[in-house]
Amino acid sequence: MFIQGDLQAVFNALYSIGAIDPVLRMDWEKINLDMNKNPLLVKQACSQVNACRGNQTLLVQTLNSFEPKLLNFVALEVAREFSEFQDRKELH
Repeated sequence: MFIQGDLQAVFNALYSIGAIDPVLRMDWEKINLDMNKNPLLVKQACSQVNACRGNQTLLVQTLNSFEPKLLNFVALEVAREFSEFQDRKELH
């Protein structure tokens, strides 16, 4: 499951609630393993984020309702998708 729409809006919402800095200090491999063990949680979190359709207020409200583990999943997914976007952009 991917985050659809404006990744920057999701990143900004994550940043505004203080979810980015803690994830930067974590072991991403551990978060990734946890994501692989919980694909339904990842799908649920991405679906809820996608339902916000880039609305910053709604994104912040939705993300604030997530438990910390789900916030980590979303933050890592945003990082992964930004990275993949950059890779595709550099290939062209």
